[in-house]
Amino acid sequence: MGSQSREPVVAFHSVSEFPGWDMAPEWILNLIRKHGSKNVLEVGSGANPTLGADTVSSLNIRYTANDVSAEELSKADGVYDRWVFDLSQGTIPEEMHGRFDLIFSRMVNEHISDGRAYHANIHNLLKPNGLAAHCFSTLYALPFAANRILPEALGGVLLKLFAPRDEHKTGKFRAYYSWSRGPSRGVLSRFEGLGYDVIEYRGYFGHTYYARVPLLRQLERLKSRVLLAMPIPMLCSYGMMIAKKRSA
Repeated sequence: MGSQSREPVVAFHSVSEFPGWDMAPEWILNLIRKHGSKNVLEVGSGANPTLGADTVSSLNIRYTANDVSAEELSKADGVYDRWVFDLSQGTIPEEMHGRFDLIFSRMVNEHISDGRAYHANIHNLLKPNGLAAHCFSTLYALPFAANRILPEALGGVLLKLFAPRDEHKTGKFRAYYSWSRGPSRGVLSRFEGLGYDVIEYRGYFGHTYYARVPLLRQLERLKSRVLLAMPIPMLCSYGMMIAKKRSA
């Protein structure tokens, strides 16, 4: 029998505290050190995994960079193992089951079309008591809902208008938001049903898509302050979840 799980930490924060971008290396490094992870998989890392090659070497860990693009992975430093595989579509090879202590992703989950298959595959890859950690955008913030509903061409035009970016480095990928939601009881139950014990699930309010439109920017900040005082999980813009594979 596995040990009895504790109630997960559910909390809400401002987008300024979201660890999915600049704070991501520190976030992952802390998880590795806290839990003594030795075999780590980053989902969707492409050519630039979150932890740099020097950091990985100093930690003396095995770090696997995963992506659906062999071309992108070929650009990654030789310190990383590389695995070309689509975790949302394929069946996990038997030899990969139970291999990893920690599997994480950042800004990947919103692009997954079948959340259940994706998280079930990650569960199969984890060792018993291994951790899954994810940072992602969630559906019902207005820019992300529009991204989901509008045709790709129109969504791309709006993205260029409100949040222009270097398309070579950060191109727009189709978003589905399957299982990418704020921390409601129903969402936590989905993960528990797959055999996870959710350790913490944090929702973040606010976004920067209105940076070029002062009135909308001020309204978004006001909305975020109200939601922090009276949280509605469905209206989060981003989420961070850490879950443990339940031991048999």
